[in-house]
Amino acid sequence: MSDRSTPPIPLHPDVVIESERRVWSGRFPLDVVKFRHRRFDGAMSETRTWELWRRGHASALIPYDPVADVVVLIEQFRFPALAAGIDPTLVELPAGLCEPNEDPADTIRREMGEEMHMEADRIERIGGFMLTPGGADEFCYLYAGRVAAPPVDRDGIAGHGGEAVESEDIRVRVWPADKAIEAAFAGQFPNVITALGLFWLAAKRDWLRQKWMIS
Repeated sequence: MSDRSTPPIPLHPDVVIESERRVWSGRFPLDVVKFRHRRFDGAMSETRTWELWRRGHASALIPYDPVADVVVLIEQFRFPALAAGIDPTLVELPAGLCEPNEDPADTIRREMGEEMHMEADRIERIGGFMLTPGGADEFCYLYAGRVAAPPVDRDGIAGHGGEAVESEDIRVRVWPADKAIEAAFAGQFPNVITALGLFWLAAKRDWLRQKWMIS
């Protein structure tokens, strides 16, 4: 059985679910769904078969220190990145899956403590995004958070984090905001949520600094 419960697929007036079959019940279940949906011309489609990876809701946050004008990012090994043929050590935002009925803002506060041993005293909601709409139901809530950047060594490394019981091996690094944004626009961060968070910061940094520096 899966370690995570999965809610039923919501009813929709333009979708007919013909069958659902769970073909894998690991940590994240995999369902095979047969369905029809209303086409743009108004007719119903033929029956389609889709493999649906049930990951659920997630939360992520870009930790920003408006005083030092730096962001605090994490690095960790990702096996799927290796399978995709890229460097498997990714630069990421702190992030994690929401527990059942957990507020996404509470999720990211918990994940920041586990992954970075840090907390944000202000949180600004950016939006919610599908990560892999062609195959998974994962929906990620994205925030910016005000932090006080920790001290670093000569390489910008602030320490290590992660949950030992989950075999997490996470490195925490502080980046000048300009340098991180430049790297994102240069395509150096293949993790989509990392890039998206930095693109948002590039557009909103002056507004955010003004807002967070006076309160």
